[in-house]
Amino acid sequence: MLIRSLGPAFRCPSSSSLVVLKSSNPKPFHLCRRRCLRMMSSSIEHVVLFKVKDSTDSSKLSAMVDGLSGLTSLDQVLHLTAAPLHRTRSAPVPFTHLLHSRYGSKEDLAAYSAHPAHVAVVKEKVLPFCDDVMAVDWIADGDLSAPGPGSAVRLTLLKLKEECSDEKQKEEVLSIVRGCFDKVLQSSVGENFSPARAKGFTVASLAVYRTVEDLEEADNSALEAKVRPYIDDIVDVEYVIPYSSANL
Repeated sequence: MLIRSLGPAFRCPSSSSLVVLKSSNPKPFHLCRRRCLRMMSSSIEHVVLFKVKDSTDSSKLSAMVDGLSGLTSLDQVLHLTAAPLHRTRSAPVPFTHLLHSRYGSKEDLAAYSAHPAHVAVVKEKVLPFCDDVMAVDWIADGDLSAPGPGSAVRLTLLKLKEECSDEKQKEEVLSIVRGCFDKVLQSSVGENFSPARAKGFTVASLAVYRTVEDLEEADNSALEAKVRPYIDDIVDVEYVIPYSSANL
């Protein structure tokens, strides 16, 4: 059941210790420059939430995070960060870790998912030690350069009520979410295009803050109050981009 819930991104994956701002196998400048230019127009957001089994040995957990972190060296990856959750404000499942990565296109995401290195990490270092996994993917517009170490990030996922799932109401919800970011370094909002892996959540957003203190000062209750009439459930979790894998 778990493998089916992951869908293409964990087969190919449904999808850390990681922030991956630097690769042990640096890419040529021209390739990095091409990626940065692509990021300026639009990119594909890929977020995976993991619930690691309580019985998982710390060495196995480190190996999982390190294995995922190493995927930053794959050509398709624009940015990849994985980390334990800093705080869970609301979630139907007690997730413990998160992976966030960006790609220049849906095709790049599919190629990453199908890459043998990715498939091996998921089969050998992720699935055996996780009780649950969910993933969402969406298209983000604007300048989405990689957030730096120490940045604090809030992920919000919304499950719309069945009667609120038509395109007009969906756009109303997206507009509400876009209007609720305050003092953020970077924000990303979109509609999930991988429903098979998302447990019914259809609207996703990321808000990046300079520090944990800035994130904690930001009040997300206004957003939840505004979208509450439209939704059945919400995921509201936070993570901090680590300075090194040792921090995990």
